[in-house]
Amino acid sequence: MLATMEIVDLLDRSEEIGQIIMKSDVMEEFYEAKSDLAKDEEAQTLIRNFNKMKDQYEEVQRFGRYHPDYSKIMKSIRSVKREMDMHPSVARYKRAERELQKLLDDISQDVAFSVSEQIKVPRNGMVFTDTGCSCGSGGGCGCS
Repeated sequence: MLATMEIVDLLDRSEEIGQIIMKSDVMEEFYEAKSDLAKDEEAQTLIRNFNKMKDQYEEVQRFGRYHPDYSKIMKSIRSVKREMDMHPSVARYKRAERELQKLLDDISQDVAFSVSEQIKVPRNGMVFTDTGCSCGSGGGCGCS
């Protein structure tokens, strides 16, 4: 019974933390930036153009340098992505997204380290997975 009450208490405290995050300035800025981005027709056009170009890029990636339009598509995707990323609404949204991710990462780290400093904490939205990566004695590291 005691373990159950402790779990309920932990869940209640987790809910409180979630509510604090939802009411934070960081979250408010994220929602405002997201809303402004959705309403910005120019930004939406740039995003649609990027997504179309991304489809072509993925097709080229299947064949690599052997694709007849490889160079053209590679230059175009970089250009379209840069144009999209430099748009004020997109840049503001990406900044707000990074700040929210940083806040969530910091909270995760504080919770984990309050239990043990040995706990691995994902940072920058990265999740720990078993990737099969290893380093050989020759100094070369790789993933299978």
